[in-house]
Amino acid sequence: MSKRRQYSVEFKQGAVEQTRQPGVSCAQVARELGIGANLLSRWRREADKAGSRAFGGTGNARDEEMAALKRELARVKKERDFLREAATFFARESS
Repeated sequence: MSKRRQYSVEFKQGAVEQTRQPGVSCAQVARELGIGANLLSRWRREADKAGSRAFGGTGNARDEEMAALKRELARVKKERDFLREAATFFARESS
């Protein structure tokens, strides 16, 4: 499994600035930089919305909580499926 690529704030800001030059498209800049056009478009939207505060950090407490809840949900689903199979097995045995 490959690791997710992380880009520096300076790289993101430079890429967004290149898209603001007249006659240059996001897709063209993305090809030149070797990144996805959708990713660059998302960076540009974020920069337009947040201004100088754009690209502040990697994740937040909410993301960590969401990941923990997803892990717990997966564990609970496995337990539920196991108990369902056990109940089915014992129901067949008693009849």
